[in-house]
Amino acid sequence: MDLEGRTALLTGASGGIGAHLADGLGREGVRLALSGRNVDVLERVADRVRAAGGEAAVVPADLTDLAAADALTSRAEAAVGPLDILVNNAGVESPAAYTDLPVTEIERYVAVNLTSAMILIRRAVPGMLARGRGQVVTVSSIAGKGPIPYDAPYAATKAGLIGLMRSLRVEYADTPVGFSVVCPGFVEGEGMYGRMVEQGFRSPSILGSSPPGKVVDAVIDAITRDRAETIVNPRPLRLLFALDELVPGTGERLVTAIGTRRMFAGLARRRQSGDPGT
Repeated sequence: MDLEGRTALLTGASGGIGAHLADGLGREGVRLALSGRNVDVLERVADRVRAAGGEAAVVPADLTDLAAADALTSRAEAAVGPLDILVNNAGVESPAAYTDLPVTEIERYVAVNLTSAMILIRRAVPGMLARGRGQVVTVSSIAGKGPIPYDAPYAATKAGLIGLMRSLRVEYADTPVGFSVVCPGFVEGEGMYGRMVEQGFRSPSILGSSPPGKVVDAVIDAITRDRAETIVNPRPLRLLFALDELVPGTGERLVTAIGTRRMFAGLARRRQSGDPGT
C-alpha cells in the first residue's frame, strides 16, 4: 500500500510510542485520526503532525468503555474519511503479583488491550472490503510470545492479539485487506520500559532495548508490505521462542536465568508498597 493520501485511525496516540507512530505516519502523508484518553496530549501530537505538513484530527475515546470503542471507527471516518488503515496501539500495563490485582483491573487489561481491538477491527474491515483495500496493524509485544512474570494479564492479552491477527490473516487471505502484528521488546524512553528505567531497572543485556523509531519503521513496513509478524528487538529472539514451543519450560527457565523474573518482581514490590513512581 502506498501511504500518501491514505487515512488511518491510530489508537493509543496519547501515550507510549503512539506519538512517534503519529509523527512517522504523518510524514508518510497519512491523514490521521488520533485517539486516546488525554485530549490535551492528543491535541499537542496533532499540532506537531500538522506543523510537519501532515493532517491530523483528534478523536478521543476511553477504550475501557466498549460502547465507545464500538463507535470510534465511525467517529474517525467522520473526521478523516473512510479508513484505509487501522493501527491498534492502545494498551495498559502495570506489574503486580497476579493475585493482588482486583478484578476491575483485570477487566481493564482485557478491554483496552484485546477486546477494543477486536471491536475496532470488526467495524473497520467491512468498509475496507467494500472499497477494495485496507491494512490492519496491531501492536502486540514480545510479552505475548513468552512468559512474563508479575505481568500475566498483559502477557495474556498481548498473546491474544497475536492469535487474533494470525487467524484473521488466514480468514481474509483471498481479500484485499491485510492483517499484521508488530511485537516490540523494551522500547527506550517510552511506556513501561521508560518507567522501569526511571525506577532503576534495566532490560537484561540478552534482550537489549530499541529506540521508538524502530517500532515506527516496523509498523510502516507492515502496512506497505503486508508483513505477517515483525519482532522489534536488537537481539534475535525468534529462535528462542521457537525453542520454547518445541521444549516447553525453556522460556520460564531463561526468564529466571537472565534476571527478568527478578526485575519484574521488584517492580511489583514497588507497586505493592505504594511507591508513587509505579
